[in-house]
Amino acid sequence: MAGTQDSFEASRAEKLQRIEALGLDPWGTRFDGHQPIGAVRTLRIDATPPERVRVAGRIVLRRGMGKVAFLDLWDWTGRIQVMIGQKQVGEQGWNLAQQLDLGDLLGVDGTFGKTRTGELTIFAEGLHFLGKSLNPHPDKWGGMQDIEFRLRHRYLDLIYNPEVLDRARKRILIIRTIRRFLDDQGFCEVETPTLHAIAGGAAARPFITHHNALDIDLFLRIALELHLKRLLVGGIERVYEIGRVFRNEGISPKHNPEFTMMELYQAYGDYRSMMDLTEGLIVACVDALGAGRRLPFGDTEIDYSPPWERARYADLFHKHVGVSMDDTEGIVRICEARGFPSANKHPDVLIHHLFEECVEDKLLGPVFVYDYPASLCPLTKRQHLNPNVAERFELYIQGMELANAYTELNDPVTQEATFRMQLAGLPEEDSMAKMDDDFVQALRYGMPPAGGLGVGIDRLVMLLTNTSTIRDVILFPLLRPEK
Repeated sequence: MAGTQDSFEASRAEKLQRIEALGLDPWGTRFDGHQPIGAVRTLRIDATPPERVRVAGRIVLRRGMGKVAFLDLWDWTGRIQVMIGQKQVGEQGWNLAQQLDLGDLLGVDGTFGKTRTGELTIFAEGLHFLGKSLNPHPDKWGGMQDIEFRLRHRYLDLIYNPEVLDRARKRILIIRTIRRFLDDQGFCEVETPTLHAIAGGAAARPFITHHNALDIDLFLRIALELHLKRLLVGGIERVYEIGRVFRNEGISPKHNPEFTMMELYQAYGDYRSMMDLTEGLIVACVDALGAGRRLPFGDTEIDYSPPWERARYADLFHKHVGVSMDDTEGIVRICEARGFPSANKHPDVLIHHLFEECVEDKLLGPVFVYDYPASLCPLTKRQHLNPNVAERFELYIQGMELANAYTELNDPVTQEATFRMQLAGLPEEDSMAKMDDDFVQALRYGMPPAGGLGVGIDRLVMLLTNTSTIRDVILFPLLRPEK
């Protein structure tokens, strides 16, 4: 097999030399004025005289018929057949056509029409070589079936699997729509540090790196939250960031150690205003895709038409677990029966374990689950008349948590106390066992009451593009190194 590969590569290298011998640059040159292939395909085929066109793209199919050669040219807007006749392209053009391989980049001048069989075609009159592919491309039926090969060679995956490129372009559109929606709502986009001295803003294991000049360990951020809240203190009243965050945890269909989050904070809002904002933002993304508000996901269909359901955490727990959140004995009994040890665990930890096990997969949604146990939410404001309940919601769609929002805790005394409670019991050397004193200090200067929201961009793209695994919406997911 290696020998065959070597012979293919040798053949391509020889063709490169022949192209040079024709006086052409085998790595191409500037090629202005070319049209997207997708736009060419919409032109009239019966125009008199025929429409003149200029395109550029990659050869993805090639076949010869005597003094005529056919190839399929592809760019990111579409694919079209090109007919190359010896008489029409001249001696040099025809000689060039004999050196073409799958994967080469080619510019074509010609006229647009269709063949006798009805195939939309560019009838070439001039060829412009734009780049040689020295490695053989996978054939039509083989090579691109192996998932790991496709992930490791995403550039080929984009070329030969149209749904991969379509998904990537939809992701771009979704993120662009989020920015436009928030900008129209008066939010300002900012950039905050990726390297943190303290891993804060979430309960997650960070990646650790070392800064040589300062001789200190730093952490890749696990959340965007605490720096954005500092900006609230500084008077940026509507602020958001779309950025990469990093968590040194497992890989699954819903988790990648490096992923994209959108977080925003709105002064003088609360978790209910965040519900309204979240619903409007996601509906705007759905509308931008142009396929209506009922979108497929797996074997089902999700209706994104507002208004969305809103359900209290305690009500859902009672409905699906079968006991009240106040029934500690019943909760312990159910946990033990399900093989989850309850000894020395806070009741709210048991409650949330049962919620994850018994409730989450029932939340087909879209549904806002609100009013969480306060002990689970150290950065969240408590209800004024019931401090055991945090003003928090999570948005669930098809059993998957998509967004998380709070009425933000802006009381520095309570914030410091909850930080200390959260960190209690962690070994001192643990990277998550340090309190962000500077953030607490910032709160002491006065942060306005605010609503905050975090949305997992990768999961949102999964849902809106009917994709079952996160690696398929990230262009370059983390993979184990090849041996």
